[in-house]
Amino acid sequence: MIRLTHRVLLLMSLTGTYAHAGQYLGELTWEDAERAFAETPIVVIPFGAGAKEHGPHLPMKTDELVLHHLMDAAVKTSNVLVAPPILHGWFPAFRDYPGTEVADPQVFQDYVAEIAQSLVRHGARSLVFLNTGIGRATGLPLSIVAREIRANHDIPTLVVSWDDLETEKADSLYQQKRGGHADEMETSIVLFLRPDLVKMDRAVRDYRAEPVAQIGYAPGKFSRADESGVYGDPTLADAEKGRNMLEHMTANWLLALDQFAVKIR
Repeated sequence: MIRLTHRVLLLMSLTGTYAHAGQYLGELTWEDAERAFAETPIVVIPFGAGAKEHGPHLPMKTDELVLHHLMDAAVKTSNVLVAPPILHGWFPAFRDYPGTEVADPQVFQDYVAEIAQSLVRHGARSLVFLNTGIGRATGLPLSIVAREIRANHDIPTLVVSWDDLETEKADSLYQQKRGGHADEMETSIVLFLRPDLVKMDRAVRDYRAEPVAQIGYAPGKFSRADESGVYGDPTLADAEKGRNMLEHMTANWLLALDQFAVKIR
């Protein structure tokens, strides 16, 4: 089992609840929001797919489920102001499947930029983009926005993507040969968070083509013609693995916020 950081354990009570430290922007009055912008060092812009294919067995809101878990952990343990989540985005690898994609990456990037600039205009002193996609996919337009905000407004920014929250320790939790989407890991996480949404009788093993060594970045794509939308082996999933993985990811997410808070002081 992967242990939570000492800081997280201190903040958690025996019942699993946390000491309150942050706030959700949407739950405040405008007067309270104005004060929160002035008093809170970090504003979080959360992004995760509200409807993106995750194989024949997982809900399309899988990324959103993880996003809300990480948002809640931040609000309960860190001095942050969390903006309403962005649930529609640019998902070119999954374009063949039903879902809700902003297919033009520039439109998505501009949309995120407008949100970020609005938060800056109202007093945000730094921005953290939380991305439950991966860094070299949805993280690309988010990182461009973060760089532009930093360059044009001199506001410190940080982008934290799903793959930033994994480490080699996490690999020890899983048995699959390889994976990366709707696999043993993601299925285990949803079995822990929302088992009622998982259809394990539809889970299929799909390792896709044998990976070939490649220097550089070669974007991937899922096709309905001959693929399930799975990369890995979700049949090996269980809720305990999901709980351990979420603890691991949450600890790294809170550590990232801690490190950023120290940097911007």
